[in-house]
Amino acid sequence: MVPAKARGAHRKRRERSPWPGLRIHQDGSTHEGVAGQQWDLIVTMDDATNEPYSMFFVEEEGTMSSLQGVREVIELRGLFSTFYSDRGSHYWPTPEAGGKVDQQNLAPFGQAMKRLGIEMIAAYSPEARGRSERRFRTHQDRLPRERALAGITDRADANRYLTEVYRPAFNAEFMQPAMEEGSAFVGWIGGALDDLLCERFERTVGNDHCVSLERRMNLQIPADRHRCRYVKAKVAVLRRTDHTLAILHGPRKLADYDEAGKVMPPNLKVAA
Repeated sequence: MVPAKARGAHRKRRERSPWPGLRIHQDGSTHEGVAGQQWDLIVTMDDATNEPYSMFFVEEEGTMSSLQGVREVIELRGLFSTFYSDRGSHYWPTPEAGGKVDQQNLAPFGQAMKRLGIEMIAAYSPEARGRSERRFRTHQDRLPRERALAGITDRADANRYLTEVYRPAFNAEFMQPAMEEGSAFVGWIGGALDDLLCERFERTVGNDHCVSLERRMNLQIPADRHRCRYVKAKVAVLRRTDHTLAILHGPRKLADYDEAGKVMPPNLKVAA
């Protein structure tokens, strides 16, 4: 007699978090854009209320779009406790396909969450992200029709529509009150988020006072009256969500750079 195949563990429906700010979900899905393009929709929502605090389209989901979603939540509500996502490679390194995530060797996104003191939780099945999955089915059903009716022809217009029209209407229909009064959000008082919510790369300064990043990009360290030489010094290169760059030596910033690697004047603000 052939033994019966073992059944998977019985899964119980997980209750929502009692307070806003205890657990934030983030997920992405691919949508048909305009002229045959495909855009990824990034949604960052509260587990307690189903409220999406951030929604936007990007060309491709990745580390920067995920950091941008977190940034928008912090700027809108404050610092939250835990971050819940699938096991996408930009969130987690996974040594074996379908296996456990590596919680020791963090991806750049995980490093940014650690700097902010936010705990990360990995989902191991679509069922574990059930509420998020159901909301995405709603977005995939509604957004193409609404964009067509609104005459939207580019991604910038689509993102304005998400912020100004779609998200408020979605919240009015689907947002639920939290199960308990209170909030786990903590107001952010740590200053600019640019140099925290970013990719960080450790590098060694070359003999020509250049720092090599990638794709043949070399960042020239400008002359510094505080120190004559940085040759062989250990530095950190930051890449921010607006794609500008910076070099830090310890806690001190040596220079800011534009996306192409050109030194920017001090305090120059890059237009969003």
